[in-house]
Amino acid sequence: MYKLVLLRHGESAWNKKGLFTGWVDVDLSARGIKESHIAGQKLKKNKFFFDLAYTSFLKRATRTLKITLAELKEAKIPIITDWRLNERHYGNLQGVSKVKMAEKFGLDQVFRWRRGYDVHPPKITLDNPYDQRDDKKYQGIKVPREESLKDVVSRVTPFWREAVVPRIKWGDRILIAASGNSLRALIKYLDNVSGKEITKLDIPFAIPLVYELGKDLKPRRNYYLASKKELDAAIARVRRLAEIRID
Repeated sequence: MYKLVLLRHGESAWNKKGLFTGWVDVDLSARGIKESHIAGQKLKKNKFFFDLAYTSFLKRATRTLKITLAELKEAKIPIITDWRLNERHYGNLQGVSKVKMAEKFGLDQVFRWRRGYDVHPPKITLDNPYDQRDDKKYQGIKVPREESLKDVVSRVTPFWREAVVPRIKWGDRILIAASGNSLRALIKYLDNVSGKEITKLDIPFAIPLVYELGKDLKPRRNYYLASKKELDAAIARVRRLAEIRID
């Protein structure tokens, strides 16, 4: 049996502010840094060790990963960054307050943009300061103008098959640190979840999610390294941060 660990990044500065983030490269909040340390401590307590780690191009994920590995005394293991693990690209919503968008377009429309499986946000405009098209780290990569969650699934699935599967078969113990929607996409594939159901999944910040995989790499079970009370509180907090209230 193989074990795989998935880890959503700690709270980011824009999670805290209620802004659409997407590919904007914001850092962790102070709370997110603390959460990342705790993630490493949980893995250490449960005697997890890794040979290889994957993460996205976004610093909130890479920093979470590095803090976690430092807690494990495994800061020197290979880290592979792959843009396909980036958060969903929110197009012209990037950098905008969710509350302001709800005031302008209505709560229902913002909910569809956020959680519709194949719903596309407005394409990012060329004058938007949060456009990554000319960012040097994406040189040679066709930066999307926007994405639905379905689009994220389309890039995460080949990442899994091409990059991760061969390394698991070689016996590498792998940790993947990424964002909420890229992990939803991977979980959808692993657990064969429908598009409608995967949009309902809330992934807590920086609590390791362990997958036990059979020789066929199909999941046998999965579990978070947290008590039920701790997990319920973490998920409730993610939901509170996602709530949009118009006074």
